[in-house]
Amino acid sequence: MTGVYKVIELVGSSETSWEDAARLAVETASKTLQDLRVAEVIKQDVTIKDGKIDKYRVRLNVSFKYHTGDE
Repeated sequence: MTGVYKVIELVGSSETSWEDAARLAVETASKTLQDLRVAEVIKQDVTIKDGKIDKYRVRLNVSFKYHTGDE
């Protein structure tokens, strides 16, 4: 398969888990971007509030395919 793909960086956050943060980022991106292909987790971290984990955050590289209109 041939094609051209763009990679963008997204940050998702969740009060529940890193997995949920990644899911939310991909689901949100899919509302405006078409043909998402791959999401690669490049960093995970947490924010802390009052000595406890406040939010789980995931930085993702997400790729999507460019369409030429000829397809």
